Amino acid sequence: MKFWQNLSWIETDQQIECARFAEEVGFEGVIHGDHFCFPDVIQSRYPMSPDGIPPMPTNWNYPDMWVTMAAQAAVTTRLRFASAIYTMPTRHPIVTAKATGTLALLSGNRAIIGVAPGWLKEEFDAAGVPFEKRGARLDEAIDVVRKLWRGGAVEHRGTFYDFGPVRLEPMPGYEVPIYIGGSGDVAWRRAATLGDGWIGGGDDPEEVPALLAKFRELREQAGRTHLPFETILPLIRPVTVDELKRLGDAGMDGAVAYPPSLTIGITSTIDEKKRAMEAYAKEFIRPFA
Repeated sequence: MKFWQNLSWIETDQQIECARFAEEVGFEGVIHGDHFCFPDVIQSRYPMSPDGIPPMPTNWNYPDMWVTMAAQAAVTTRLRFASAIYTMPTRHPIVTAKATGTLALLSGNRAIIGVAPGWLKEEFDAAGVPFEKRGARLDEAIDVVRKLWRGGAVEHRGTFYDFGPVRLEPMPGYEVPIYIGGSGDVAWRRAATLGDGWIGGGDDPEEVPALLAKFRELREQAGRTHLPFETILPLIRPVTVDELKRLGDAGMDGAVAYPPSLTIGITSTIDEKKRAMEAYAKEFIRPFA
């Protein structure tokens, strides 16, 4: 079992030191949230809460995740970085490939591009991108960025994107890992057929074994069981070490420590965050060492 610290919404000026300390106490990586922008007035229904209301106010921090990850990569050596979740359809895939390809080179390929279609229509409106068919747009964007990451002249003639030949220099020359997020059958099938892994949005520990079995079934149907596939699953309730070990035996690869903003307050000192990470490491990471 690997352990990740979610750093979404924390004070931006504490991001670098939090990442450095997360590596020091044994976390596998850190996770960042994303929105292209966050409208002040929201009518869209948030899909991950029973009442449809998002848990985050509109004024919480969303620094550019790729810039943040690059800064954190400069002060760490093994820590990995994951977006959870990058709303890829709100950006042109050339822009995404340029930023993430550069990050892959600067970090030594320590970044995971966690993507999903998105849920916030107002965000799409602000970006000037149609909200409809965003899932199909995401699927095509995944194909585009993978071609661009390989390097050389790239031409693409698709339903949503039409360009080329163009070059982005430098590119890593390999495909940066793409993990899929979202919820429901469509998202799970997208992960099984297109993804290198899955980043959950919050799952009940009791339901995780069945979800992992579902992924195995879908990947078998897609003929992709020979490829690596990592599952990083935030859990919606606290668990014990023994419960995590059972989930690990069922195939769960990564657990996530809750964001400090949801455990010790939306504002807290760097020392308070360090104490929380150290306590988590003592309770969970070291028993798995």
